Amino acid sequence: MGTTRTRRAVTLAAVTALGIGLLGGCADDGDDGGSASSGKDGKKVITIGVFGVFGYKQAGLYDEYEKLNPGVTIKETSIERSDQYYTQLLTHLGAGSGLQDIQAVEVGNIAETTALHGDKFVDLGKEKGVNTGDFLDWKLAQGTTEDGRVIGLGTDIGPMAVCYRKDLFEKAGLPTDRDEVGKLWAGDWEKYIDTGRKYMEKAPSGTVFTDSAGGVYNGAISGSPERYYDADGELIYEDSPAVKASWDLAMEAVKGKMTAKLKQFDKSWDQAYANGRFASVVCPPWMLGYIKEKAGEKAADKWDVAQAPQPANWGGSFLSVPEAAKNKKEAIKLATWLTAPEQQAKLFAKQGSFPSSQAAYELPEVKDAKHEYFDNAPIGQIFVEAAENAPTLLLGAKDQPIQTAIVDVGVLQVEQQGKSPAEGWSAALKNIENLLDK
Repeated sequence: MGTTRTRRAVTLAAVTALGIGLLGGCADDGDDGGSASSGKDGKKVITIGVFGVFGYKQAGLYDEYEKLNPGVTIKETSIERSDQYYTQLLTHLGAGSGLQDIQAVEVGNIAETTALHGDKFVDLGKEKGVNTGDFLDWKLAQGTTEDGRVIGLGTDIGPMAVCYRKDLFEKAGLPTDRDEVGKLWAGDWEKYIDTGRKYMEKAPSGTVFTDSAGGVYNGAISGSPERYYDADGELIYEDSPAVKASWDLAMEAVKGKMTAKLKQFDKSWDQAYANGRFASVVCPPWMLGYIKEKAGEKAADKWDVAQAPQPANWGGSFLSVPEAAKNKKEAIKLATWLTAPEQQAKLFAKQGSFPSSQAAYELPEVKDAKHEYFDNAPIGQIFVEAAENAPTLLLGAKDQPIQTAIVDVGVLQVEQQGKSPAEGWSAALKNIENLLDK
């Protein structure tokens, strides 16, 4: 699920797509030390380091594995924020000690991990029980080094859809049927903005079309293979056609006064769900439970889910096994089991983490999934289609902080402070230059 498990770790990790509950908090912040090879009862202790809430414990998968393997105990350590987690992971990798037997890696950090630290992790693609063909090609590619070593097995992904308020669409004279709504903007994010203009012409009092210009930017840019880096690993964010097009769309949303001027995941964003302030939001599976939690029962059956203008992905993580793991053999077995199609389907059914295993899409827990809160939307079908058609992104070491600078600095200065698009873009570039020590 999943800075995030793309933009904001604690939020993406903490929400469920099926509305079963909000998975707040973290499992155990107190111990980030090295692996213990055995416990007091003589069982092998497999340690796993994650950020936020991955849901394995909550879904009962650890208990299930321990029953299947009576000689094993699983100990999870979670750090709430992915940026703090990743900093510690790099420190432990550099020292060659203090590592957990299994270490999670967030998608925003996987490019740097494969490029600079790939030799410090086991090539899981060669391990017994791992079927690389189970995973979506683009997800497998993200966790694979340049020389073909698979150092990360995909956990979840975040295929995009658009969640919308049927009642507000109806009052604005727009269709409400999810298929018809999807046709409004099919194939082009510019059509999404056009729909926003139509909405604003008859917008119900006190409402706007979408939550934020940052959400528009994120939705559009996430469907573009080449964004901040090119195929040679060179930075291109200043001249990237995809960045320019996505920025321009966000600016059109601001100019058309069709956004609620919110920063996603802030308290004001949460409150806007409860108040019915906006009519649509770009939403991966993990956001469905978040919407249900924040909008509440009074909005039940008012929300629905339609296909996004273009297939895209927002979020996701990997499980890796360090070469320095103390229980490496057992860790490989556990990582393989947790990321197998059957377990990914169980995790989706219970926690809302959408599988990165395409083999899981044929299992009933996924393909037949519907969401009662969203008018029984066939979320399995909707998100499977988006996942299978999402592009393989060219990720770079600083992908995530570059995007954060563009959205949280550049876009917000225009949207919230009234600065010109040129001023906002200049502020974003300056922030990125400081980040990259240019």
